[in-house]
Amino acid sequence: MDLSTSYLGLKLPHPLMPGASPLVDDIDTVRKLEDAGAAAIVMHSIFEEQITREQVATFVHTESHGQSFAEALTFFPNPEAFHLGPDEYLEHLRRVKQAVDVPVIGSLNGYSIGGWLEYAKLIEQAGADALELNVFSLGTNPNDSGAAIELRTVQVVQAVRKAVRIPVAVKLSPYYTSLAHFASKLDEAGADGLVLFNRFYQPDIDVEELEVRRHVHLSSSAELPLRVTWLAILSPKIKASLAVTGGVHTVNDAVQSIMAGAHAIQLVSALLKRGPQYLATLRQELAQWLEEHEYHSLRQAQGSMNLEACPDPQVYARANYMLVLQSWRDMVS
Repeated sequence: MDLSTSYLGLKLPHPLMPGASPLVDDIDTVRKLEDAGAAAIVMHSIFEEQITREQVATFVHTESHGQSFAEALTFFPNPEAFHLGPDEYLEHLRRVKQAVDVPVIGSLNGYSIGGWLEYAKLIEQAGADALELNVFSLGTNPNDSGAAIELRTVQVVQAVRKAVRIPVAVKLSPYYTSLAHFASKLDEAGADGLVLFNRFYQPDIDVEELEVRRHVHLSSSAELPLRVTWLAILSPKIKASLAVTGGVHTVNDAVQSIMAGAHAIQLVSALLKRGPQYLATLRQELAQWLEEHEYHSLRQAQGSMNLEACPDPQVYARANYMLVLQSWRDMVS
């Protein structure tokens, strides 16, 4: 079975790859992911706060009046909050690139154009085959409009696209007023791919201890429908490659994503739960499913159930909302 696909202009033997996660922190685990058949390796993100903190710290220790800026360091997370510092991240990326023969995709999480640009170039120079811009920003300022937030992201993509030669993907959240419009603007700005969707790790409040606690909640297949919906809506409308991340745990999840239009499938929670070898299992199950359903290749299934190709496109629109509510009433009556 031909499972080949193209993602960010990279020719891949199949769409399955580990998404950004701590799995890549260990070189032996990275090799296990390649041995299990990973089509590519996606690095976890380096955060602009890490870079900025190091720059401020350097200034503090080199300028004669540096101590007057010591308070500025309190605005950034402690270094212990990050597994790798900026220099260590680049060195680790080089080591990962040397350890495997598959494409390596760097990941950068930033919030200012200057921060994105400088480190995007360094990630390219370190050997990354592509770059994922991890857009994670909460609009907490009531004076900051949705249009302004989107414009900043578009400007970042335009600037990064001009600064590097490697392909650039943008990892998005679903929380935009008009995601289809925003995606088309990113497409026009030169984004080579979109990754749907970033997961917001939201805190819990301990009501007894009066503390805000951070917990990692792994995904489940229940999170996939939101991603499938937007893959199906966007895939016939934009030129950029599409990747799905969050909610793919079974072969049925993978097939749904592909039929909706995904060119790549990034796995994190499924691999954290089952180990790197699950990549090989899922790849085998995907090939078997396509053969049993008389597909000649993965590309034949790709986008076959998107907004323009599916027999009933209104299932992705408002009519489906009304029909779902009606079906629930029928069940309880």
